[in-house]
Amino acid sequence: MKKLWMTLGTKDFLLSLRDQNEKLIVMEELDGDARAIIEDEEQHVLKEPREYDIVEAIGDLKPYGYIVLNNIPVTSEGGPILENKFKQRSGSIESAEGFVAFRILRPTRDNTYVILTQWRQVDDFMQWRNSQDFKKSHAKQEESPTYVSGHSYVTQLDVIEP
Repeated sequence: MKKLWMTLGTKDFLLSLRDQNEKLIVMEELDGDARAIIEDEEQHVLKEPREYDIVEAIGDLKPYGYIVLNNIPVTSEGGPILENKFKQRSGSIESAEGFVAFRILRPTRDNTYVILTQWRQVDDFMQWRNSQDFKKSHAKQEESPTYVSGHSYVTQLDVIEP
């Protein structure tokens, strides 16, 4: 079973790790913070990363583009509810202009799920976010579902191309 690992670090350090493993995707936030992810059956390049089981995967992650991480903390029994909710989504995101990949990531050590989407560029993400499909898919959202245990937050990152 494929997993995804994620870590934080300095841009230079993470780029040096990518030199050791070309599967490593290095990304940077607007404020300069850097992250790296690797998706595979196992990994040996990251020392103490956060580990996620991949619940659902659409498309292949690419070493370019724009990645959006929707971080959602859930209650101890809320994980399966969240997974089911995202598996039952309408599927319109896959046909959006510039869509590259989608992942539902189940944490192995804490309670914060990550919904990852990858786009060719930030404009593609913004166009989808302003679309009727986005509004329609988020229209039925509860204000604060009972399975959520805290505030969700979104992280947006530019992939640093090799």
